[in-house]
Amino acid sequence: MAFPPYAADPDAVDSAAHLIQVALTPVFMLSGIGTLINVFNTRLARVSDHLEDVSRRLAGTVSDAATTDPYYTPEKLLSHEKRLHRRIFVLDLAILMNAIGGASTCGAAIALFVGSLRDTTTSTWLLALFGIALGCTVAALMFFLADTMLSWHGLKRDGAMPRPLTTK
Repeated sequence: MAFPPYAADPDAVDSAAHLIQVALTPVFMLSGIGTLINVFNTRLARVSDHLEDVSRRLAGTVSDAATTDPYYTPEKLLSHEKRLHRRIFVLDLAILMNAIGGASTCGAAIALFVGSLRDTTTSTWLLALFGIALGCTVAALMFFLADTMLSWHGLKRDGAMPRPLTTK
């Protein structure tokens, strides 16, 4: 079947549409990974601030009036401190996994473009790198879930975190 000169070849349109879909996937993946890293960093900063405050309380560098609250005994504060260290660890792992996922996504994009420039088959590299990116992103979300579970468990067991205090 011959196509008139003004009509597009359906195979060429399908091929171009597929190329655009494949090229945009890494962009959306990187956008999502960047957003997740931002969320994880913000949460890590808050947990670090809480840890610093609990450490000051334990070191006795806060005012006497603030340390007379019977709820915040050294045992409770040590429990908070231990949980905060665990949360920082899992958030660090979440950020690390997301960073590896972002680097793998960039590698997949490079493999895609190198393959199209050199007209070679890079599908193995492309699939491997994108698979690593997806796996690392899932792992990062699992570590974020672990942080959330640690937070919920601590809230249920020990109550709310002490409010931040000012130093002497």
